Amino acid sequence: MARISLSALGAAAALLATQLASAQTLPQVSVTGKALEAAPGLTGFSDPPAKLPMQAFSLSSERLADLGVNQLSGLTRLDASVSDAYNATGYWSQLKVRGFDLDNRFNLRRDGLPISGETALSLVNKASLEVLKGSAGMLSGTSAPAGLLNLVVKRPLADDATTFVLGAVESGTVQVGVDHSQRLGANREFGLRVNLAATRIDPQLRNSDGRAHTAALATDWRLNPDTLVEAEVELSRQSQPSQQGFSLLGNRLPDAKAIDPNLNLNNQPWSQPVVFDNTHASLRVQHKLAGDWRLQAALGIQRLRTDDRLAYAYGCTAADGTYYADRFCPDGTYDLYDFRSENEHRDTTALDISASGPVQLAGLRHDVTVGGLSSQFKSRFQRQAYNWAGTGHIDGSVSTAPQPDLTDENTNRDERSNELYLRDRVALTADTSAWLGLRHTRLQRESVRTDGSRATDYSQTVTTPWLALSHAIASDWLVYASWGQGVESEVAPNRARYKNRGQALPALKSRQLEAGLKTGTQRVEGSLTVFDIRRPLWRDIGSCSADNSCERVADGFARHRGVEAGADLKWSGGGLFASAMQLRARREGSADAALNGLTPPNVPRTTMKAHLRHDIVPGLQAQLGLQHESRRFATPDNSIAIPAWTVADAGLRYTQAVGRQTWIWRAAVDNLTNRRAWRESPWQFEHSYLYPLASRTFRTSLEISL
Repeated sequence: MARISLSALGAAAALLATQLASAQTLPQVSVTGKALEAAPGLTGFSDPPAKLPMQAFSLSSERLADLGVNQLSGLTRLDASVSDAYNATGYWSQLKVRGFDLDNRFNLRRDGLPISGETALSLVNKASLEVLKGSAGMLSGTSAPAGLLNLVVKRPLADDATTFVLGAVESGTVQVGVDHSQRLGANREFGLRVNLAATRIDPQLRNSDGRAHTAALATDWRLNPDTLVEAEVELSRQSQPSQQGFSLLGNRLPDAKAIDPNLNLNNQPWSQPVVFDNTHASLRVQHKLAGDWRLQAALGIQRLRTDDRLAYAYGCTAADGTYYADRFCPDGTYDLYDFRSENEHRDTTALDISASGPVQLAGLRHDVTVGGLSSQFKSRFQRQAYNWAGTGHIDGSVSTAPQPDLTDENTNRDERSNELYLRDRVALTADTSAWLGLRHTRLQRESVRTDGSRATDYSQTVTTPWLALSHAIASDWLVYASWGQGVESEVAPNRARYKNRGQALPALKSRQLEAGLKTGTQRVEGSLTVFDIRRPLWRDIGSCSADNSCERVADGFARHRGVEAGADLKWSGGGLFASAMQLRARREGSADAALNGLTPPNVPRTTMKAHLRHDIVPGLQAQLGLQHESRRFATPDNSIAIPAWTVADAGLRYTQAVGRQTWIWRAAVDNLTNRRAWRESPWQFEHSYLYPLASRTFRTSLEISL
């Protein structure tokens, strides 16, 4: 597919705006089944998304069900700004937003509270997924500039309801689940919601069979008209061998059409599943104060346990003696390692207390939120196995002997963060508002190897502001401009080769400029946005081949500039969710001139996503999905690129009334044409990996609502 220019995107956006304006005359939609009290939004403001000077989107559980999305990596199918960042089957999801990796340690939230994403997060009891695009310093003490991802937990509904789900995917994956909500008490002041699900995982990707289950309970208690207490707990487990990626073959890209996408190189006789055991719990109290003020306190607890295991392919030595550290050998062979890191523990505890309400200052109305967040993270590991186990081949035909001895040290980590924040919306006129966000963060971080070596300990204080101005140019149309900062903190590795080993590096502040046009009604949401993100980078200077031979320093920055267009249209009998992004991602300002102008690996320049749905006859809806991502580079030096790809999906949804019940049948096929291509080319652990598009897959499900 030809490259799409910025002018073409602009023309498409102008046409989209015309269509949006005409679509606003369509009839309204009635929505039922709302929760008793809305969960806090990711943006930190109570205004509707269409009225906010930022780009964020929310995907409901119903929309995720239509697309068969049951893990976070499925978000790449829906929004053009979101793409893959090392998404291996059986492992935790990793995403890019606007070309930057979401940091799974710092960029994820659960009902607004920080959690670790270094696990397989269940979507069974999630009402929606929210994504905030771009720098999020006003909402997060430290995080990558990609934005934030928030998982919204299902809460008890205002009306009693029960839903049963049975799903099946080609090759044998079967899922069963129940979602029950009920209110109790003389005045229905007590609520509970139970979600139970179990899955036998048997995908088309071979050697990756597994099991998963989730059990979740959410309750609420309306103490009085002003006070609501909510508590919930979630237990989940996933056990499944993960997927080993392919790689470059010397200096060439292997032909994706010649590679079996269902071949898993993690297919040794000694390969074991990766096991994720997760416990989440939270307690939230909301209380209405005088003068429309609201007080909220929320406590969140996350306890993760992981057995991480893989027949790990990394580098090789060719027959002529050449060592390839970042790819496989030209003949398809690679060095195979037995990797095992078992009984990993990651614990997060967070407490957030805030008050929000209106204030009159200097004759202007301010909608203010003030609060504080205290969070603690602790990781504890055992020694790990990382042992050479022989030579493998990309046809998956070679078997080797296991090497499970625990020969390598791991790293334990502790972090404490105390944050004070302020958010303010100032009504300058009836149509114009100023917005302010400010967060002051105090960090304390420590790390040490499991044998007591390489200890680091440092503290840092950072402040991250955000400013925006918005103006309603017409009914349901908003223009805005914003400026914000984010911050990342790191310590130089405590290794002998570093001159500044163990020292805290200067906190690197990213900044984002953004301007946009937005519209939003019950039937229509649309936006056109331009953004410019600048993120400082670290680089090792020196030979790094002997003690005190190199130093980690700030060196240049990554600059991502782009334009996004998106629309969510709903009409009687159908709708369209579509988006497109044109991104120019470059490295600039490095002391090494050869690095300047390079594009980061695994970042497509042009991305388009669309999902169309329309009723054929009453009750029967046809659905069509389309994804396109342009070429991307497989290596940091941009010497090898992987081609663009386009994939189409199709499905049917049939809704029927059976007595007082509603039955929803879904049947779909993903990758309709069985397209063969490299889906992504992540650069991880100083190595170039390749993951193919999943082959054509049929899925079906039945949802029964009582």
